[in-house]
Amino acid sequence: MQSSENSNNPESNQAEIPYAADENKIPGITNDATIQTEQKKDSSSPNLEHLLKEAEIRAAEHHDAWIRAKAETENIRKRAQTDVTNAHKYAIENFSAELLTVMDSLEAALAVENASLENFKNGMELTQKQLINVLDKFNIKAIDPKGEKFDPHQHQAMCTVDSELPPNTVVQVMQKGYKLHDRVIRPALVSVSKAQGT
Repeated sequence: MQSSENSNNPESNQAEIPYAADENKIPGITNDATIQTEQKKDSSSPNLEHLLKEAEIRAAEHHDAWIRAKAETENIRKRAQTDVTNAHKYAIENFSAELLTVMDSLEAALAVENASLENFKNGMELTQKQLINVLDKFNIKAIDPKGEKFDPHQHQAMCTVDSELPPNTVVQVMQKGYKLHDRVIRPALVSVSKAQGT
């Protein structure tokens, strides 16, 4: 009778099911989620420590590379600044070296005792040719605008004069101007013709 009571009693069946499940229990498998999570944490902890060490090593390498790159950039900046300073300071070095030959000619001419006026004039003309060659070599060109139309970008009018030339024409060059490549380094000093009737 007891067995029939047990079979008819649903509470007794429920009590036997967990017991049967415990007997068929597979090692390492459980229904407890908390224990499974703890096992995963324990098994992954060495990996996290290993990953952290690797990340720290990589961070140290990147920091070292950054420090080196910063130092190299600073060195390049200082070198460039020195180069610019030297370029400003010694920009006319070649030009100066070429002018020394002109200076030598002038000194030689002045050292001559008892030079005739003709010899002195010839020496000055040769020295002037040397100077013109030096200026040409460095693209310094004379501005000699006699008879040309007045250009305020290259000429400086000192006065206006009556002339048969068309108005605003350079009548006389009082002092030549000079250009370095296309830049005027000194305008020519000129007199300009007036417009008729003014």
